[in-house]
Amino acid sequence: MAEEEGAVIELRQRKKPKSSENKESAKEEKINDTPIPERAPKYVLFQRFAKIFIGCLAAVTSGMMYALYLSAYHERKFWFSNRQELEREITFQGDSAIYYSYYKDMLKAPSFERGVYELTHNNKTVSLKTINAVQQMSLYPELIASVLYQATGSNEIIEPVYFYIGIVFGLQGIYVTALFVTSWLMSGTWLAGMLTVAWFIINRVDTTRIEYSIPLRENWALPYFACQVAALTGYLKSNLNTYGERFCYLLMSASTYTFMMMWEYSHYLLFLQAISLFLLDSFSLEQSDKVHEVYKIYIFSLFLGYLLQFENSALLVSPLLSLVVALMLAKCLQMFVPHKEHGHMLKFLEVKFGLNMTKNFTMNWLLCQESLQAPSRAFFLRLTQSSVLPFYTLVLIICFFSMLQVIFRRINGKSLKETVTLEDGRIGERPEIIYHVIHTILLGSLAMVIEGLKYLWTPYVCMLAAFGVCSPELWMTLFKWLRLRTVHPVLLALILSMAVPTIIGLSLWKEFFPRLMTELTELQEFYDPDTVELMTWIKRQAPVAAVFAGSPQLMGAIKLCTGWMVTSLPLYNDDDLLKRNENIYQIYSKRSAEDIYKILTSYKTNYLIVEDAICNEVGTTRGCRVKDLLDIANGHVVCEEGDKLTYSKYGRFCHEVKINYSPYVNYFTRVYWNRSYFVYKINTVISFQS
Repeated sequence: MAEEEGAVIELRQRKKPKSSENKESAKEEKINDTPIPERAPKYVLFQRFAKIFIGCLAAVTSGMMYALYLSAYHERKFWFSNRQELEREITFQGDSAIYYSYYKDMLKAPSFERGVYELTHNNKTVSLKTINAVQQMSLYPELIASVLYQATGSNEIIEPVYFYIGIVFGLQGIYVTALFVTSWLMSGTWLAGMLTVAWFIINRVDTTRIEYSIPLRENWALPYFACQVAALTGYLKSNLNTYGERFCYLLMSASTYTFMMMWEYSHYLLFLQAISLFLLDSFSLEQSDKVHEVYKIYIFSLFLGYLLQFENSALLVSPLLSLVVALMLAKCLQMFVPHKEHGHMLKFLEVKFGLNMTKNFTMNWLLCQESLQAPSRAFFLRLTQSSVLPFYTLVLIICFFSMLQVIFRRINGKSLKETVTLEDGRIGERPEIIYHVIHTILLGSLAMVIEGLKYLWTPYVCMLAAFGVCSPELWMTLFKWLRLRTVHPVLLALILSMAVPTIIGLSLWKEFFPRLMTELTELQEFYDPDTVELMTWIKRQAPVAAVFAGSPQLMGAIKLCTGWMVTSLPLYNDDDLLKRNENIYQIYSKRSAEDIYKILTSYKTNYLIVEDAICNEVGTTRGCRVKDLLDIANGHVVCEEGDKLTYSKYGRFCHEVKINYSPYVNYFTRVYWNRSYFVYKINTVISFQS
């Protein structure tokens, strides 16, 4: 009896929480004490295999079907296959046009090496400026796409534009597959994955911008981030075996690095993820070694990205590195590695939150962009109508308060259970759940301020909501709080985890599936004949060495459709380009013909394009029109009390130049016009005859 009693005492002592000093020995004891399970019956193994097989099949099928849906919808929306190449290229607007234009340049290059050299020493895009386009615009997607197109022999099978958008649509399929797997890992049922995909597609206006701007960097990058989150979710699970842990680690490493290479702002999103992991580690809610392994992945990806992105200093002074490596090291680097990206962002946030005021045109123009405004009521209404927002709120509240319970137990010195069962009703003890709760709160807080960030938050709203309603643990946690006694809580939790998502799925099918089918059957048309006529005139009439000036968005289209040199680009991460944009926009201000002429000739401009839509802009909220912002920046209107009104003796240039009288005709000669565009040649010999 004494020996048995001693054995029991020894066993109980082993179950006590291990100290960090004896972590390795604790692991060995845990392995030695783990009982070897009896061989599972064949039908149990078959059941597990069937569950995994069906889930994987459903995940892959969901991704493929979504990619095919995007392709079909894009064809119906733009009538893409029936258009000429010029008309197809016009559908890429703004910065999207710039990205695709470099893909075309790579395909035209005699070799890959020569193409990369021309992009890294590019002097044919912006006048009087040589840029490293690969570094400045994160053109790795275009480099990869061009290599794949030529290496696979696709140039004999498919047109370049279809190959390009096909890759992006395929990545979107991987995106929803990764969300499917994440929800499946968290809930234990692939039904949650199906519901995640359904909510994602129904709310795609708020989950992705793929319909409007295919080449955007986020459309290339976010699928890899979704894969990284799925791998991280599996990696944080407590009951993961060694092989699964290694697979998740490798997938997480590869996807983290790829994500960082695809998008210049990726390190900010990883910074939020690192904060979530830091909080997870701070409360000892997960073994520190796992979190530190993720930190190593961050550091490796940052420095490898720094080297391959032509010594991109933004990565060395990123907040992610500051958090992960050490505050002192980051401070030293910020002393020795100057970079202005964070200064611009801080100024923007100061003005955004009302901490400062500015008359700067660029800053006010950015603040007026719809994507940088607070979310509209329509956004919340759409999420509510699809039922995802109410269920997300319910799931988040339950998981959050359960997480707080766990934290308070740790603060009070109570140990956590090594194995949490369904009967315990403690969903907040699972590390992967805690991570996702913290991460979605951080993303949601930012999305409440800047609407453009909803595309980062909403996909995980769909995922978290689907996981919750399909998780018996979540319902059991709720029933534990309610102290339900009339019905067996475990049985009721299992029933609700099947019944609730089934009811949701049927209601979504009934209400939204007909709408999706209608979108595929309706033949829409992208009709912009004025722009087509302008591009055709430029290609036929303008000299090859001509330089064009106009709005940055139009310059992007000209670069793509004609290849001619321009004075500015729709990019906002370069001081010189921002200053150029502001100077060229002066054509819509109340400045003299001589002032505009000096500005344009300083950039070696040959042709000026005035857009009637900007000159006569009336639809935008007053104060956010381009001409209003220019008047404020130039001091031609009162924008604050105490400011003095500066009178301009000149009319608005874009109006005056159309009248064809002196001195405007002395500097500018109209050579082409249609309903939307007026093209003026910059006179090299100035005549002041009236």
